[in-house]
Amino acid sequence: MPDDRPATPIKRTLDKDLDKVTYVEDAAYHVTRRLVAPSIGLIFLGLAMSLAGIYVLNQPGATLVIAAVALAGYMAMNIGAKDVANNVGAAVGARAITMTQALVMAAIFEILGATIAGGPVIKTISSHIIDTDRIVTSGKIAWLMMAALLAAALWINFATWLKAPVSTTHTIVGAVMGAGAAAVGPAMVNWSVMAVISAGWVVTPFLGGTIAAGILFFIKTFIVYRDDKIAAARYWIPILIGLMAGAFTAYLFVQLAPKGTVAGFSTLAIGIGVGLVTWFGARPLVAAQSVGFENKNSALRKLFRLPLIFSAALMSFAHGANDVSNAIGPLAAIVRSVNLGGNLSIVGGAAEQPAPYWTVLIGGCGISVGLLLYGPRLIRLVGEQITKLNPMRAYCVALSAALTVIVASWFGLPVSSTHIAIGAVFGVGFFREWYTRHSKRRLAYMRRKAEASGIPLGDLQEADEYNPDEIHRRRLVRRSHFMTIIAAWAITVPVSAMLAATVYWAMVALFI
Repeated sequence: MPDDRPATPIKRTLDKDLDKVTYVEDAAYHVTRRLVAPSIGLIFLGLAMSLAGIYVLNQPGATLVIAAVALAGYMAMNIGAKDVANNVGAAVGARAITMTQALVMAAIFEILGATIAGGPVIKTISSHIIDTDRIVTSGKIAWLMMAALLAAALWINFATWLKAPVSTTHTIVGAVMGAGAAAVGPAMVNWSVMAVISAGWVVTPFLGGTIAAGILFFIKTFIVYRDDKIAAARYWIPILIGLMAGAFTAYLFVQLAPKGTVAGFSTLAIGIGVGLVTWFGARPLVAAQSVGFENKNSALRKLFRLPLIFSAALMSFAHGANDVSNAIGPLAAIVRSVNLGGNLSIVGGAAEQPAPYWTVLIGGCGISVGLLLYGPRLIRLVGEQITKLNPMRAYCVALSAALTVIVASWFGLPVSSTHIAIGAVFGVGFFREWYTRHSKRRLAYMRRKAEASGIPLGDLQEADEYNPDEIHRRRLVRRSHFMTIIAAWAITVPVSAMLAATVYWAMVALFI
């Protein structure tokens, strides 16, 4: 029987005390939960500094290098926190993989891309923006690169907090340029290299958008608007997967080839072989996955999940290969200047000295730590808020961005993966607007479907062309995000340059 006796004063007091303890525990949990990510970040920085100490502790300037490692690790974590949206935002936005799966996959492939293929772009950032071979005093190189790292990391940290998709590449290039101009004068800035880099910043977003639109045009033409779209998907999706695998394998063999060797027929043959094997293996997988699917676009979205995941992994690799330089390029210049002891006019020049492998590893791991701890903040902007993405459109975005970044990394050109990924998203969105209104194939397909269903299609499309309200309603790209992103891009280089120059002058006043 229940106890109906009134509670004693002692019991009521005990209940109140227990409630207070519970409230305190809940408050402590919410406070400490916010401290978990910064604590893990600090642990990573401590490990990175310890690793650096193993290599440089007995060398001159060891303290400076270890401090630079802390800044480079902080910069790398900021890059990972901000740029993971470029890599997997499309896949998460299309609901092909979960947020957790996307973050783990991106972390693995970021490290692989940085360690395998990060060298050429690191060399450009570390020694080609500022002509380090003409600077006699190694201390100036170290301090200007320290200023560039700190200024770039602060700006990226601030932009991430604002959820603004600014470019880490623009930031570090502007910071190195600004700190270099403050330290040794504008004459030491390699303006011809800056012109090439700036041209790449203008061209690559349009290139990414064009490639993405071209891939989407191919998919719509040969798969979506076919009478038997499931059969078309069974035929073409394995081919697309095989082409991705073959091209990526050939790229890897070019990157791993010994210096001075020229990739030729053997690399091409290996790429073709891997592509054929992948195509042959993907055919039964796609066929089995498509069993029982209705002849609808919803079925195609499910079939495109596999190539979308593959392309997102490829984009993560490409990002690691290109953007690790944004953190490790300045660090490599600092390590090189300290190791050479101020005699930077040695045979071959300082620019020919490769970045130590341990610095590249720190950069790759730092990017992965950052994306795991803070990455989800910008994923929704790239994956959902610019234009609606399904797995087919997201596949076009990820593959286009990956191919563009990989080619740029091959040539050592520090491009913006943010530029390219968002350019690809806009390319897909604007192409959909054009295709919806002008494609004769789509209109003929819709008429056949309407006639088969007994629904009169009429001339609604032609009538809509003269209705401004309807045209505005059917826009598939949110123009407000376009202008916001362009504005963020435009101010990044001058802001980071001025901030880096200010930080350098402050360092000189305080420490030198």
